[in-house]
Amino acid sequence: MTDTAYPGAALGLPERGAGSVARFPRRLVAIFIDWFACTFIVLAALRVPWGGLTGTESLLPLGLFAVENVLLISTAGLTLGHGLLGLRVHRLAALQDGRPGMPGLRTALIRTVLLCLVIPAFIVDRHGRGLHDRVAGTVLLKSR
Repeated sequence: MTDTAYPGAALGLPERGAGSVARFPRRLVAIFIDWFACTFIVLAALRVPWGGLTGTESLLPLGLFAVENVLLISTAGLTLGHGLLGLRVHRLAALQDGRPGMPGLRTALIRTVLLCLVIPAFIVDRHGRGLHDRVAGTVLLKSR
């Protein structure tokens, strides 16, 4: 079996089920859940109708999205969207040592900054890991 047999094969991860690499569609739905939740919270807090954010206010959902990602990834290994879709972020080095690894603050911060730039998340390797995950040394896995 070659390392390109399926995403995650060369990383020592299973092909399917819990512990396998999360595929792009599921990752995309999770990020949309997080983005819409953050946007809704900002709109509700400011009492602004949908589409009513202008100027620098329009950056508030991105700011909340970044805070959500850093806090939740570093402490729980998942965001709201990840949790709803059965995903969890792990440090790849810890997984390869045979133990689950919480990302921690530094790793979550690196991953989040690159994720907020959007484009790095779309530059994926053969394992489906975005550039933000590769630079941070993380992998998004199915938890169920």
